[in-house]
Amino acid sequence: MKKCNGESSSKLDRKTVERNRRIHMKGLCFKLASLVPPQHSKASKSKDTLSQQKQLDLASSYIKQLRERIENLKERKEKAMRSQLGIDANSTIDADNAMMVRSRLPVIELRDSGSIIEVMLISGLNKNFMLYEVIGILQEEGAEVISASFSTIGDKVFHSLHAQVKISRVGVETSTVWQRLQDLIY
Repeated sequence: MKKCNGESSSKLDRKTVERNRRIHMKGLCFKLASLVPPQHSKASKSKDTLSQQKQLDLASSYIKQLRERIENLKERKEKAMRSQLGIDANSTIDADNAMMVRSRLPVIELRDSGSIIEVMLISGLNKNFMLYEVIGILQEEGAEVISASFSTIGDKVFHSLHAQVKISRVGVETSTVWQRLQDLIY
């Protein structure tokens, strides 16, 4: 009799464990199905009417779609960074490495478009220089500063200056401005 009682107890334990497992799996499937947005389910407007297998299939296809979207966005980011950094699309240098090289602070960017000069300076919080010194260099080289601004984002300070050539016939020697800014910053 004990043997029979022990076997029935063991069967009940296995049934209970299996029932709990099924309940747990059903809850996990419901949770997974609730993460899939309703617009992804084109076949039916209500997830309640879908079988559990169909819900799992929808979740699987949605995950695949998200992976493809992530890859697409990574490619677009890479192309945008290459374009922004002026790297050829066929180059073997990846944009992240170029960005790391470029992000060694401080960074000076000087754009000369005839009568307008734009100066972008990116420095770290620990490498300070006085903005009035940069303005002074531009003025001494024959440019009048039209606007100057800065902003701090994270641990970087972005300075932006726009200057106009005072005497258009004479102009401004940007290589001299570049060298003087290099001497000031570094």
